[in-house]
Amino acid sequence: MRIAVFCSSSPTIDAKYVELASQLGEEIARRKWELVSGGGHISMMGAVARGVRSGGGQTIGVIPQALVDIEFADHDSDELHVVNSMRERKAMIEELSDAFIALPGGLGTLEELFEIWVGRFLKFHDKPVIVLDPYGLYSPLREMIDHLESEGFVKPGQRELLHWTTTVGEALDCAASGV
Repeated sequence: MRIAVFCSSSPTIDAKYVELASQLGEEIARRKWELVSGGGHISMMGAVARGVRSGGGQTIGVIPQALVDIEFADHDSDELHVVNSMRERKAMIEELSDAFIALPGGLGTLEELFEIWVGRFLKFHDKPVIVLDPYGLYSPLREMIDHLESEGFVKPGQRELLHWTTTVGEALDCAASGV
């Protein structure tokens, strides 16, 4: 199984988030699954990949050339696909992956999460979409989604396609179940 992980590449976040990414990577490797990532080597993105590799697992990175040019690429990836744009990056990550886990992150992570979640609802894919949030960073977002649903902006059935988890094991079990 190949798990795509969306997460922060910010070097200014609390170390607990980087450790969470590392733990997720280690568990992906323990289950003998592969990681598909955005191909960066810093912060959470790098930590999840190093966690996978530390457990003997395989990593596949997908990164735009513009980010390679600023020395952002994870050259230790087992496979590193260099693409022309962020749109190509997201399309390749979607194609290569069997499930998607969003860890805490900023605008880029949210954009990836929302795009893959909408794609699931519109039946462009049928792969699990999971949020792993042990620290409650996304609690206001979850409340906003509930509010949007109560106001009629989130359609019935959309919210149920996004699975909220608080532990690494729960997130990966959700991915394995294919829900």
